Amino acid sequence: MTMDSLSNVPPPPTPELIGSGPAMQEVYRLIRQVARSNASVLLLGETGTGKELVASAIHRLSPRGSGPFIRVNCGALAENLLESELFGHVRGAFTGAVDNRIGRFEAAHTGTVFLDEVNSMTPKLQVKLLRVLQEREFERVGDTQTIRVDTRVIAASNCDLVDEIVVGRFREDLYYRLNVVTVYVPPLRERREDISALVAHFMRLYNEQNNRHVPHITRDAMSALEAYGWPGNVRELQNYIERAIVLAPADELSRDLLPGAVLGKRSPRIGRAVDFETVVGTLVEQGLAEAGPQPEDVYARIVNRVECELITQVMAQCENVQIKAAAMLGMNRNTLHKKLKQHGLEK
Repeated sequence: MTMDSLSNVPPPPTPELIGSGPAMQEVYRLIRQVARSNASVLLLGETGTGKELVASAIHRLSPRGSGPFIRVNCGALAENLLESELFGHVRGAFTGAVDNRIGRFEAAHTGTVFLDEVNSMTPKLQVKLLRVLQEREFERVGDTQTIRVDTRVIAASNCDLVDEIVVGRFREDLYYRLNVVTVYVPPLRERREDISALVAHFMRLYNEQNNRHVPHITRDAMSALEAYGWPGNVRELQNYIERAIVLAPADELSRDLLPGAVLGKRSPRIGRAVDFETVVGTLVEQGLAEAGPQPEDVYARIVNRVECELITQVMAQCENVQIKAAAMLGMNRNTLHKKLKQHGLEK
């Protein structure tokens, strides 16, 4: 791309969105188009790609931009807590409900509610969300009074909801209500041309926040960043730049300030850390051998073994840091915590 063609590239719709490559230009085009409507939007993309920034940009460019923008991480709360968080509750609805409390949908009236990790919602809450989308009404937990709201819904998922429908974890009718317009937020490995702009942005940000003066980055450091696979996407890049700024002994961000994963000294991918195909093969053979001539529950037994081994290996590789392990496994932290408990791996 020439400098002349770069000058003709439209700027991002909001300053928080960084990047001018083809992948992000398509995201910007959809943001500008969908912002003018009241349609529900479904954001699809891996963890750390910036789906919340896209949701915020849609809200700010919309006629609702002067109203509230309310974010809810559906994967961070258990069902009963999430229900109260979304829809509110009345005094005495459950133990600890000492006062009436409005929910996030009421708080987002005339604005936008952003439901992150919507795929983690339980079937019960999916039914309530479907009613809000269809009828624009609901009841607080423990109450019979119907509340009507004018709230736009933007939802996000880090997994394919069609796959979730197939296995029975997500309602098909809810999917179609959420999926009026789909915006795919690309992973960083699909927009490598934007890495230098992101690095420059994060260097300015963390120099200011940490009272540092590290305005330069060496060519080999930038080359290493551009060659890396970025399983944690923009969030991972952001963390590594902040780390380098804090640790830099002079005014230059050099290659040796980058973590080993970026430099190829160790890989965050479980498939490269161990011969996982061999591990799976061994577990399958063991499961079949133990099943005997009538393997009634052999599938469940083998899947359980493989899942336990995978989580064990990833947790070890991530030094038992659950947030990092959850990102590598493509699940939210709450789900990982439940699975650790299920497999007896809390310790």
